[in-house]
Amino acid sequence: MGNCHTVGPNEALVVSGGCCGSDYKQYVFGGWAWAWWCISDTQRLSLEVMTILCRCENIETSEGVPLFVTGVAQVKIMTEKELLAVACEQFLGKNVQDIKNVVLQTLEGHLRSILGTLTVEQIYQDRDQFAKLVREVAAPDVGRMGIEILSFTIKDVYDKVDYLSSLGKTQTAVVQRDADIGVAEAERDAGIREAECKKEMLDVKFMADTKIADSKRAFELQKSAFSEEVNVKTAEAQLAYELQGAREQQKIRQEEIEIEVVQRKKQIAVETQEILRTDKELIATVRRPAEAEAHRIQQIAEGEKVKQVLLAQAEAEKIRKIGEAEAAVIEAMGKAEAERMKLKAEAYQKYGDSAKMALVLEALPQIAAKVAAPLTKVDEIVVLSGDNNKVTSEVNRLLAELPASVHALTGVDLSKIPLIKKATGAQV
Repeated sequence: MGNCHTVGPNEALVVSGGCCGSDYKQYVFGGWAWAWWCISDTQRLSLEVMTILCRCENIETSEGVPLFVTGVAQVKIMTEKELLAVACEQFLGKNVQDIKNVVLQTLEGHLRSILGTLTVEQIYQDRDQFAKLVREVAAPDVGRMGIEILSFTIKDVYDKVDYLSSLGKTQTAVVQRDADIGVAEAERDAGIREAECKKEMLDVKFMADTKIADSKRAFELQKSAFSEEVNVKTAEAQLAYELQGAREQQKIRQEEIEIEVVQRKKQIAVETQEILRTDKELIATVRRPAEAEAHRIQQIAEGEKVKQVLLAQAEAEKIRKIGEAEAAVIEAMGKAEAERMKLKAEAYQKYGDSAKMALVLEALPQIAAKVAAPLTKVDEIVVLSGDNNKVTSEVNRLLAELPASVHALTGVDLSKIPLIKKATGAQV
């Protein structure tokens, strides 16, 4: 039987041996493998990064200056199958320190050989290029051992003959000299530039002040123009507002007048109806009974001639009473008519000429009808005068022109009244 072996990603497991003398080798990292008892062998190899400190002392450069150089390298065993097999062949069974010693010897040898081909200035001033050159030269050799150089840096470079310090002093003096010259030139240039800047500043300031004055003047002019325009627009708006208000007040007053006219018309109609009602009431309560009583008395008078005198007196008294009643009615109607005319006069004072004319035209038919009403009860009118009497001619002319005028103004045809018809016919 056998065992199942597991290994992490930082180690490599090598299983070798097998049945019938097999030389098959299995390389596993970060996984597992099966190993038979007694006939299989298992070994482990670390894949972790190894830090190697390389020191080269008293190594002469191409100019013969002895230097002490210290470098740091980061290396590890590669995991490709072929390279891992190579590394296992060379380092399997050795500890990490042994592997570091082998790589250290290789790196130090290449470091010494490269130092002998460079100058002190090249090594000291361009350490990155020096370290890159070491990696490029040493990488093939350590790669054949299955090891990869991850990084190589120069940690320190110094000497014991004060070459670097002398080089530094010379360079420092040159730098100091150049610095002094640069400071003087900079101060000179700064003074010149400062004067130029002051001149430019004054020029810009004068130009800016001029532009500010121009802008301020333009602003004041524009502001005055705007203020004038605003005042004009404000006055126009105020006038338009007042005009519109006057128009609205005129419309409101016109509506109020129309309302008052309607109210007056309604009031006049009510008063007219009241007068008619009072008239009918008086006729029903006074005139009709009086007429009936007169008829009865007349019938009695025909049969009783003896009582004619007394009845005549009674009739006279009755007539007087009737006259008083009619006078009261007429007085009441006159007062109502006077009040109505007063209200009309007040309304006419508020109406315009066109409204007064409309009311006159509206009332003419009624006036004409009332004027013509008594004429309907007259059968004949005789005017006595001489041949050259002006009264007769004026009356005849008036009778001839009156029907046509009344008809044109009111629409009432007076010619249909028998009396007017007869009078006008006689004139024709």
